[in-house]
Amino acid sequence: MKSITFNHQNTSAIGIGTWHIGEGNNKKTESEMAAIRYGLDHGINVIDTAEMYGEGKSETLVGNVIKNYNRQDFQLISKFYPYHATPKLIEESLKASLKRLQTDYLDLYLLHWRGQTPLVETVAGLERMVKAGLIRNWGVSNFDRKDLEELLSIPNGENCRINEDLYNIGSRGIEYSVLPWQKEHHMSFIGYSPFGSDDSEYLKIQPIVTEMAQQKHITVHQLLLGWVLRNHNLLSIPKTGSPEHMESNIEAVDVTFTADELEQLDKAYPAPKHEETLEMI
Repeated sequence: MKSITFNHQNTSAIGIGTWHIGEGNNKKTESEMAAIRYGLDHGINVIDTAEMYGEGKSETLVGNVIKNYNRQDFQLISKFYPYHATPKLIEESLKASLKRLQTDYLDLYLLHWRGQTPLVETVAGLERMVKAGLIRNWGVSNFDRKDLEELLSIPNGENCRINEDLYNIGSRGIEYSVLPWQKEHHMSFIGYSPFGSDDSEYLKIQPIVTEMAQQKHITVHQLLLGWVLRNHNLLSIPKTGSPEHMESNIEAVDVTFTADELEQLDKAYPAPKHEETLEMI
């Protein structure tokens, strides 16, 4: 498994996303648990979840898997609702997540998206959880550059380790200023939904993608994930519901592109030429 520097650590090039995991019947749940085990057994060392996912069902499933693994061998990330962003509610949400995850700490705890609570209060609450030993570090999600600049202007805002935004070949808004800004400030980036969510619902597959995947003897999903990982400067967290798909995702880490192939894809899915409102799923 190729690795990147993420959260100041040596981390697998992809993580395990868990949106919609744990919401099906027993057969589906067993397949999802097997997928996570396959990933952990084959070099992936970061799992991303949230209290929002199935209102705790995702965290519960993840907890049932990781209880059989050495907790020091992987990073565990969860996120809290923006209406749980006060110091008191952060602590309550965190303790509930830890219970479902069957662990006594998180490596990263993220504000899922911005709400009405002032960032200064949220940061104060997160810093308190770090001091309590319940989280190692904290971050944010669905922040644009202006949000990130505001965050760094408040006390302890510079302690934000990561920002997680939508990123796939059809949603490239972060390339214009978010990624360069985070690189400048040594803040790691997570890109979610590399396939445009389930069944590419939020990503229109252009003919060039299908044609190129066939030429390279890979699947469309492997091409999409390989494209996201092409620069090796971010973590992508594809969600997977079966060991077979997890294996396919791991193989996509080794997908490479020629300059001509990247140019063809850029024509079909142009990079942003100006600041734009970031998309969210």
